[in-house]
Amino acid sequence: MEIARAAAGLFVSRGLKATRAEDIAQAAGVAPRTFYRYFATKEEAVAPLYAAGAQRWAEAVREAPAELPVPDALDHAVRHTFVSSHGVSAASWEWVRTLIRLAGTSPALGKVWAEVCHTSETTLTEVLAERTECTKRTERTERTERTEWVGRATATAQPTTAAAPPRTPAPAPTSIPTPDNVASPHQRFTAAVASAAVRVAVESWAASNTPPTGPEGPAELALRNLRALRGFVWEEEPTERKS
Repeated sequence: MEIARAAAGLFVSRGLKATRAEDIAQAAGVAPRTFYRYFATKEEAVAPLYAAGAQRWAEAVREAPAELPVPDALDHAVRHTFVSSHGVSAASWEWVRTLIRLAGTSPALGKVWAEVCHTSETTLTEVLAERTECTKRTERTERTERTEWVGRATATAQPTTAAAPPRTPAPAPTSIPTPDNVASPHQRFTAAVASAAVRVAVESWAASNTPPTGPEGPAELALRNLRALRGFVWEEEPTERKS
């Protein structure tokens, strides 16, 4: 990360064209061969910084309370990632602005930004699959508990001449019917839609001169984009409920 910060600092202060890989290595206090051990080009050196922000949002969706539906989990993640008091500082946002602007003018840097966004989308797809599986497990548990309660209540209400044999508890499941964290096409599409809403918000803010806080900041723009998708079907109807 030190090399990434050094690269970003030079890109912001000197500009992309005026910065060489050797300059980045020197600023980071490493030898040029060490730089090239981790990065093939100077543009790739800022990938960890791009990735840190993008992945932080996807992980915030994972950490959102399990009972929240997908739209609320996405909003929760934005508020806990993009708001300066929770996530990136105002000063860091200014670096983000410059780096994203540079990505729009440099094909090589733009490629790095696009790859990071794709990786973040993949992570979000996995997160949505995890949340869906967790919801399904909870629903299965609740259905089982309701069924067992009805069965016990019925047995208690009916007179019997002999004691019923003790009920053997069902063994805890060691696996689930479908593989964990395997995203459905709908979950992949949902992740792409949500990622695009947030990415466009950040890129739109970066193209402006507005501060990182307030009604035109990246957080509010992202929330506005997500609100515009109110009619979108975020959570696929479970197969067993389909007619």
